[in-house]
Amino acid sequence: MKNTILIFLVFFSCFVTAQKVSEKEVPNIVKSTFLLSNPDQTNVKWEKEKENYEASFKTGKTERAMLLDSNGNILETEEEISVKKLPAKALAYVQKNYPNKKIKEAAIITDAKGTITFEAQVTSIDLIFDKQGTYIKSIAD
Repeated sequence: MKNTILIFLVFFSCFVTAQKVSEKEVPNIVKSTFLLSNPDQTNVKWEKEKENYEASFKTGKTERAMLLDSNGNILETEEEISVKKLPAKALAYVQKNYPNKKIKEAAIITDAKGTITFEAQVTSIDLIFDKQGTYIKSIAD
């Protein structure tokens, strides 16, 4: 019984963290800000993450995302990159701490202040590194 409750709680917390929403559920100010930065985007997938909105889209073959608050302020942007573009120190960290595991995806993230971090997805964990490749934290996917 405890396992069933635990599984339910984990599933529910994942659902609460990010929910798909239709474009009409996204506030106009959020959509307007997004379109000003990405005027040619028409195939956008929206998710609600707590009180924020994430727009996922492609530019050419590159996956991108933009996180905005409910007032239309851009909180961060994320761009898929080749694993080879991760800082060497980040790659070394993954090899040492996750032997025999591959990095599934990599991304460069820029926050509202212009701070750059890198993300490496290993198994179902996102590892976050600073610009130099120093490990910052792990986020369960």
